[in-house]
Amino acid sequence: MANMNILGTPARIGALLALILAVAGPTPSHAQSGTRPETGTVQGRVSDATANAGVAGAQVFVAGTTIGVLTDAEGRYSLPGVPAGEQVVTVRLIGYREASRRVTVSAGETVTLDFAVEQTTLRTKETLVTGVAEETPRGEPPFTVLRGPTSISSSARSASVVHPYFNTDFNTESYARIEENGFRRVGESPLSTFSIDVDRASYANVRRFIQAGERPPADAVRIEEMINYFPYEWDDGRGTAAGRHPFQVLTEVWDAPWKPEHRLVRIGLKAPPVDTENLPPSNLVFLLDVSGSMSSPDKLPLLKKAFALLTEQLRPQDRVAIVVYAGAAGLALPSTRGNRRARILSAVERLEAGGSTAGGAGIALAYDVAREHFVEDGNNRVILATDGDFNVGASSDEAMVRLIERERKSGIFLTVLGFGTGNLKDSKMEGIANRGNGNFHYVDGLLEARKVLVEEMGGTLFTVAKDVKLQVEFNPALAAAYRLIGYENRLLADEDFNDDTKDAGELGAGHTVTALYEVVPAGLPVPRSVDPLRYQPAAEPPAPVEAPPGAFEDELLYVKVRYKDPDGSESRLLAHAVADRSRSPSRSFRFAAAVAGFGMLLRDSPHAGGLSADDVIALAERGRGDDPRGYRGEFIRLVETVRDLDLLGAAAEEDDRR
Repeated sequence: MANMNILGTPARIGALLALILAVAGPTPSHAQSGTRPETGTVQGRVSDATANAGVAGAQVFVAGTTIGVLTDAEGRYSLPGVPAGEQVVTVRLIGYREASRRVTVSAGETVTLDFAVEQTTLRTKETLVTGVAEETPRGEPPFTVLRGPTSISSSARSASVVHPYFNTDFNTESYARIEENGFRRVGESPLSTFSIDVDRASYANVRRFIQAGERPPADAVRIEEMINYFPYEWDDGRGTAAGRHPFQVLTEVWDAPWKPEHRLVRIGLKAPPVDTENLPPSNLVFLLDVSGSMSSPDKLPLLKKAFALLTEQLRPQDRVAIVVYAGAAGLALPSTRGNRRARILSAVERLEAGGSTAGGAGIALAYDVAREHFVEDGNNRVILATDGDFNVGASSDEAMVRLIERERKSGIFLTVLGFGTGNLKDSKMEGIANRGNGNFHYVDGLLEARKVLVEEMGGTLFTVAKDVKLQVEFNPALAAAYRLIGYENRLLADEDFNDDTKDAGELGAGHTVTALYEVVPAGLPVPRSVDPLRYQPAAEPPAPVEAPPGAFEDELLYVKVRYKDPDGSESRLLAHAVADRSRSPSRSFRFAAAVAGFGMLLRDSPHAGGLSADDVIALAERGRGDDPRGYRGEFIRLVETVRDLDLLGAAAEEDDRR
């Protein structure tokens, strides 16, 4: 199944490959030929006609060709290789009115063409359905158009959604089941212990579904990863000084937006950023999946462009090797100095997809190469790029995890980058990254590749603290119950907190980590998380505990953090008391609460109360702040799309179809 063509006809595959090549520009051989093609470049900016703000993620394409690109975070685009003459350039994005303009292109010249697009109201009662992919007529963008029948319900009308790679005809994607955290009584369980999580994969994957007009599967929505996708500032000086520790700790208390009588507690960690030039030398091994399942344009071709972006950041003191795996594993590029970019890029460009997936053999070889060139006091890391479809050799989740656990003891960290749709093995890749002292990202396009491998390179590739664990003790005098929002697959036993042999999450340079607790104040009823007993009378809730006299009487909770230095074996401890003082939240707290609320809505959580998409949008707008890269604005547009396409209203139907 891994070798099946999930995109349809060869003609469509050719069109999509041409799109990737057009976005990337001329190939090296063409550039070296010295010939001057009869083409020019069209560039410009797409902005919101009302707000005059750049519109990110819009499709910009030349009608009648396979030339297209997505706008960046500032709404800018560049279309190289446009044939000389009069052309029609079109802009399209869900939530905006399509716009087209004619432009005259001269050979070898660059022409600027800006667009101001108008928002449209998409609030309808239509049911969005997808089904058999159809070919697009000439003049349409070279993307698959997914169309569905009109007979699903009497009120449904046909609808269509454009997305470059999404196809529902063939889908073996897998996600680990998530049992959402419920409330725990403080009198019975006063401690809450978990490992930090700096993965961001879930948000990018959720975005991919929504942009395709689909509601994501509930188990694809990991709320902590959605929250931690966004960088957060330390507003109003609320963070503690890092001092001798490699990160700061922040806490805030507010009234929960979805249940104001409850408290919402934010616990944050922030590591200072490190300038790229000041990073220690890196010994990187690119472990690239070139199996048959990676042949589609959103996989290996996109992977090549992503690693080209990372290659631009390498320095002479860095080293990089390339290991590939398909039916067998092999060394495509011996360890090479980072400033030899032409050699590195040439090795990447020669890669082609084919064969089955010997993932275990590839990982073993990659670690061998990394150990051979190990850099003391440097960044030694394997970067695995795959759709996760291991099917030859050590292919079970358990076997792969055991292999990674053995190798992490050598001091070599792991980054996992997921690509593609249809057979994405999210659960397997997340498990590998968690056990390999690393992080997991999903790359749904070049903009995400730039975010992960350029803008956040320090945090992605350079670890400042490992095995970071949090333990929170709640004061029964002030708290009746609590609920950790997210982190379901990061929970630890309370005794694991002081056990330095237990693995936990890693914190990279510039990373911020946010955890949210919903707390029921003492004296209020606790939402039930278990059914009433059949053979015993229901126990009376414990009476509020009297606060002991002294310094603890206004403390809501006590936060403890344990971590190790990247090359250390013994943990260090931080501790921080949190008073029960609800105050005006920072912008970051508001925005994190909005993301958490959106995640609960997507999961159809019983804890969301009466929260609506409009409530999430209003909360996010108040927490948007400066938003220099446009990430928070993009989030607001995603929530608007979910609302306007009524994706939340079709939860039961979506679950039935899945």
